[in-house]
Amino acid sequence: MPYTVYGVNGPVVIAEGGRALAMREMARVGGHGLIGEVVGLNDGKSIIQVYEDTEGVTPGDPVTPLGKPMSVMLGPGLLGNIFDGIARPLRALEAATGPFIGRGVNIPALDPDKKWNVAVKIKPGQSVAPGAVFAECPETELITHRAMLPPNAAGGTVKSVVSDGLYTVHDALAVVTDAKGREFELTLAQEWPTRDPRPVTGRLPLNRPLITGQRVIDALFPMAKGGCAAVPGPFGAGKTITQHQLAKWSDADIIVYLGCGERGNEMTEALEEFAGLIDPRSGKPLLARTVLIANTSNMPVAAREASVYTGMTIAEYYRDMGLHVALMADSTSRWAEALREISGRLEEMPAEEGYPAYLPSRLAEFYERAGYMSTLCGAEGSVSVIGAVSPQGGDFSEPVTQNTKRFIRCFWALDRTLAYARHFPAINWITSYSEYTGVLAPWYEENLGREFSELRIRIMRLLQEESKLMEIVKLIGSDILPDGQKLTIECARVVRLGFLQQNAYHETDTYVPLEKQKRMMRVMLYLYDKSVELTGRGIPINRLRDTGVFDRLIRIKYDVPNDKLFMIDDYKEDIDECVERVIKENLVT
Repeated sequence: MPYTVYGVNGPVVIAEGGRALAMREMARVGGHGLIGEVVGLNDGKSIIQVYEDTEGVTPGDPVTPLGKPMSVMLGPGLLGNIFDGIARPLRALEAATGPFIGRGVNIPALDPDKKWNVAVKIKPGQSVAPGAVFAECPETELITHRAMLPPNAAGGTVKSVVSDGLYTVHDALAVVTDAKGREFELTLAQEWPTRDPRPVTGRLPLNRPLITGQRVIDALFPMAKGGCAAVPGPFGAGKTITQHQLAKWSDADIIVYLGCGERGNEMTEALEEFAGLIDPRSGKPLLARTVLIANTSNMPVAAREASVYTGMTIAEYYRDMGLHVALMADSTSRWAEALREISGRLEEMPAEEGYPAYLPSRLAEFYERAGYMSTLCGAEGSVSVIGAVSPQGGDFSEPVTQNTKRFIRCFWALDRTLAYARHFPAINWITSYSEYTGVLAPWYEENLGREFSELRIRIMRLLQEESKLMEIVKLIGSDILPDGQKLTIECARVVRLGFLQQNAYHETDTYVPLEKQKRMMRVMLYLYDKSVELTGRGIPINRLRDTGVFDRLIRIKYDVPNDKLFMIDDYKEDIDECVERVIKENLVT
């Protein structure tokens, strides 16, 4: 008995006929062949979540099961491309259907006709296991693609291989005989279910930082490679530009940028901006190591729910090659809203604020796929996840933010007040935190010396003391404060404006190496220590402030190029001269 449509409720379609379909099985719905996935079974009927617009679908329309779960085709050709939430290439979709995506269009993620310059790495008679690298090809100017046996392959003995040359992703490069004598072919492409984590040999400690070049992150709230971070903030606080900065400058090998439910113009801006950026490490286009996944706010809501798994599967695939991947998810709140909408159409019992009761488990499934891993091919790779959260009205007590905090260890809280004051990145240094500082301390000590961690602690202490004093200032003003407390406020201002505030559009300030960050903290705290000596002599702090030395330190980030860090040491001499001058003037008066 053929399967047919029984009922339609937005993206949710109920199918009947024959036996019930299997959970998570893919199906084609209606005359257009809309792609969908079975998400529930009830009284012999199958509930299908359709990833395209169901307009025009009527009861009695055919439903065709595909006999496999929702999967993505992996292989060379992913980098430098932009896909929708179910891994269809948007450039190819535009060429086929125009600027608006047609329904039921089945275009594979990988170009089946493009030929790659393949070097085969195995020989006849060699034993190969799942995850073994059997061929390599230059995917882009920056990345050499390592074709691996699929993790679910049987493994066995190589029977035959082709010679090096030009091949498509579906050409057979080798024939392998498994333990039972069955033969199977190896190609550059492999298919993997998006909701299943790709297997690894084991997890490794998260003891290496993801260096971003953003001072407030690297120095105060660092993130480990393979770790998870959340960037929550209200509208206009700078979530997207923060993620753009991390995508541009973090020391990951591969960037997977996932626009989940964001505005179309933002994704257009990201695509155009990434296309014009040059990778600072290689001088090649940054897009050559970037995968963009766009599911904008006007695209089908069900595909938004699938997009995070598509992005994570692609990230894990490159991790398995021994590469370090940074996945930017912007934003998980829009993904959670998709869950809520679909849950409502499925008539499930709502939990807090209408979100489904399984919201925490879905967040856990996503974030727990991050990690620093020992891969099946014997290499080390990582997936670092940075998820933006968009709480309505900036309320961090809402369910998505609170549940996200359970599964991440780095919390970069964006502050509306800082953003409106044009302080970017608007990461609030009081409400943000990183639980990686302890495990990363040995790395910082080995590569930058113990001083870096000590400077960080002193800077944080100064900022926290200023925060307490500002509560008093709001009540009674700053004039009544003693000079020691005025000094704390003044030096904290130097740290806020000269160190924490960073200009993403300034050639020198957009990226700052760790060594420059250390020297900047050192000289700012040197100014604080010398100022303490002055106040100890009974000299008002405004005498030193009038010399302009505080403002000159704020401009270090612009005035000292990243390749001339020795210039920062000259500021110590400037501080000493100003202090001596103030002391002499005080003696004269």
